[in-house]
Amino acid sequence: MSNKMWGGRFESAPDAIMEEINASIGFDYRFAAQDIRGSRAHVAMLAKAGIVSPEDAAAIDSGLEQVGREIEAGTFTFSRALEDIHMNVESRLSELKGPNAGRLHTARSRNDQVALDFRLWIRDAIDSLDQQLKGLQWALAERAEVFAGAVMPGFTHLQSAQPVTLGHHLLAYVEMLGRDRGRFADARRRLNECPLGAAALAGTSFPIDREMTAKSLGFDRPTANSLDSVSDRDFVLETLSAAAICAVHLSRFAEEFVLWTTPQFGFVSLSDKFTTGSSIMPQKRNPDAAELVRGKSGRIIGALNGLLIVMKGLPLAYSKDMQEDKEGSFDAIHSLSLCIAAMTGMIGDFTPDLERMHAAAGSGYATATDLADWLVRTLGLPFRQAHHATGAIVKLASDRKIGLEDLSLADMQTVEPRITTAVFEVLGVENSVASRASYGGTAPNNVRAQARRWLERLTAET
Repeated sequence: MSNKMWGGRFESAPDAIMEEINASIGFDYRFAAQDIRGSRAHVAMLAKAGIVSPEDAAAIDSGLEQVGREIEAGTFTFSRALEDIHMNVESRLSELKGPNAGRLHTARSRNDQVALDFRLWIRDAIDSLDQQLKGLQWALAERAEVFAGAVMPGFTHLQSAQPVTLGHHLLAYVEMLGRDRGRFADARRRLNECPLGAAALAGTSFPIDREMTAKSLGFDRPTANSLDSVSDRDFVLETLSAAAICAVHLSRFAEEFVLWTTPQFGFVSLSDKFTTGSSIMPQKRNPDAAELVRGKSGRIIGALNGLLIVMKGLPLAYSKDMQEDKEGSFDAIHSLSLCIAAMTGMIGDFTPDLERMHAAAGSGYATATDLADWLVRTLGLPFRQAHHATGAIVKLASDRKIGLEDLSLADMQTVEPRITTAVFEVLGVENSVASRASYGGTAPNNVRAQARRWLERLTAET
């Protein structure tokens, strides 16, 4: 028996394997709300253009509304034989409203239909992710203000480098997330063109009003080229690229949580809400939430790579390869949303060990740069000479297994005789961070001001 959706060209049903590889309803059912929204806008335009009668348009619109309610209520039966969400909705609409429901598909194709649905879905996803990222920024900025003066080690090469504050460290991620939000906003702006009306690939001979459908669906304008309209997946690639970069940012902070919660670091602790135990080692508290955020970045990066490979070399316009654009995208957006939620929870949950962080901040001769800067400022040494002298003083302290601040003035004067007791004022970690008052530096007053600036900015967003 022929497939009623294909019409008279086919005389028999597809092979079971063909049905298995061809069907997408198992994942594109997620487009249900967007598909119905687009169809309602399309039939309203058809009626206004005189392409379908007002009576048929009203019947189709009410039928679509009912189908939407059935899907939302979970009473709708999806059929694999009907392949995708578009055919499932249209088939149920025909059951409800009879043959005239078929007029809905006038002047469109599944090609521009799926392009529309996907743009609507990605746009909705970006809006949701943006709100989540804003919430994470808020949580970070709040805690940054609280810990603006909490001294901790700053690292390069995962070696103690210079003292910073915990608030400063948290604000670094606020900045990263701000750029992530900017990338998503850029992607949203570029995708906000409506492909509906491009039909299969060449446009349509019906006198449609593409401006009307674009406006009613919240797009800035209709797409300008019908071939590009149905074959473009740049908007998905760009969104996945933004998602991958954001996931990498989250993975870096997640890794720091993993390190900081170890007994070897002991900088922070997480409660039972975001840790798990061991089936054999009763003493363990594992930072599994952070580890999963770190791990899920691979899935998100993989989705981007997968779609780039699918699209590579595809000739215009639509090819069924492009059905492979959805599952990875759905998974990536869901995974990123989950990671943001987990990170937001951990930011509110962690408890820092301020004494331990403070003690670690002074280890590894972290104030050596402050000493070198003092030699430049106070004694007028060229920086390279000051760097060399400081290295010699660090070696002296290291050989004796003591800190810089524990060396005597006489010890330091064996390297540079002009050093005075004033040098000890820059060797404490509090003095070190307070001196870093250049714009963007770690000085506590800077950090408080930046945290408040971010909180004010986030509050002002509509």
